[in-house]
Amino acid sequence: MKRNFRYFIGMLALAIPLCVSAQDNLQQQVNDLEGKVNRMPKISGFVQGMYLANLNEDGNLIDNTLRMRRVRMSVEGNLAKGLTYKIQGDFSRSPMLVDAFLKYKPCNEFAIQVGQFKTPFSIESPINPVNLEIFDYGESVQKLVGYSDVCGVGSLGRDLGIMATGSLFPVETQNGDKFGIVDYSIGVFNGNGANQLDNNNRKDIVGRLEVHPGLKNLTLSGSYYWGMYKNATIENQIAANGIAGGVIAFPNGVRNRWAAGVQYNDGKLVIRGEYLSGETGCKIGALDEQANPIIQDITLYSKGYYAVAGYNFAIGKDKSQKLMPVLRYEHFTTGFPGGNNWYTAGINYWPIKSLNFKLDYSLVQKESGSNTHRVVGILSYKF
Repeated sequence: MKRNFRYFIGMLALAIPLCVSAQDNLQQQVNDLEGKVNRMPKISGFVQGMYLANLNEDGNLIDNTLRMRRVRMSVEGNLAKGLTYKIQGDFSRSPMLVDAFLKYKPCNEFAIQVGQFKTPFSIESPINPVNLEIFDYGESVQKLVGYSDVCGVGSLGRDLGIMATGSLFPVETQNGDKFGIVDYSIGVFNGNGANQLDNNNRKDIVGRLEVHPGLKNLTLSGSYYWGMYKNATIENQIAANGIAGGVIAFPNGVRNRWAAGVQYNDGKLVIRGEYLSGETGCKIGALDEQANPIIQDITLYSKGYYAVAGYNFAIGKDKSQKLMPVLRYEHFTTGFPGGNNWYTAGINYWPIKSLNFKLDYSLVQKESGSNTHRVVGILSYKF
């Protein structure tokens, strides 16, 4: 009996390390398999079809069109621990590179990103266009954040450069929400927009600082853009023909902007407001007594502000659908008194998670000329 018991103890002593070793090997195989899965590229994207109608002050149709607003596809994934990549293209007009970058994030407090991506300016620009409350970014954001900039350079709100980001002072609330009190982004960019080489000897510096004062859903944001630009197309036209008659041109000069905004978004209630200001170096021309052009360098000042509010109502039998009524007001002007105003009311509807429909009506009060009306419907599908 004692001999059998010794045999049993000996076999158990031999089996335990073998079992532990086998379990470790199995766990390592699982970890390796998970690592391979994590390194598999993720393909996603979205398609937006849009209807736009412009009407005069009396409500008569001026023009209307159907178009593909955006057709995006992206590939992203992990190359190694903390090292990710993303490549995104747009096919609505012709194949065009939108994003292409590598990002290394060793910790929450610091990450470095290199390639082409959105510049860290304004609180609205980082929002995916599918998730916007209305059909597109506001006029002040488009004109001062490099979508259709007043200086004539830049596109897509993106540029080529290198950027550092991070989240500082982590906290956890009683509800279990974890977030950083301060988020920062600062980068150095060409300053000439997406898919463009730099055409001057100066790099642009762009930064954004966001503070969440004790509440994850509340964001206070400040941004600054310090740069120079050169619009070669207009500069060549001025050299060949001159400019006259009080015409303003944007060939080169300073391109400085700043913005301050606040947002509250808890998934249901969304309130956001922002003020944007810009300084753009340009030229103004006139004729002397002999009809020769006189060209003078000036700085053109732009400003804009907006406020948007919406509330997501859960509807349907299982409350899985979302319906958001939206109101938005915006003002924008460039170097002239008055400026234009946009008053927009809309509906933002998600029947399923991947499908969104927006219908917006806007009254546009123009700085000069009569008022106009705009109706936009946009259908988005994301995958």
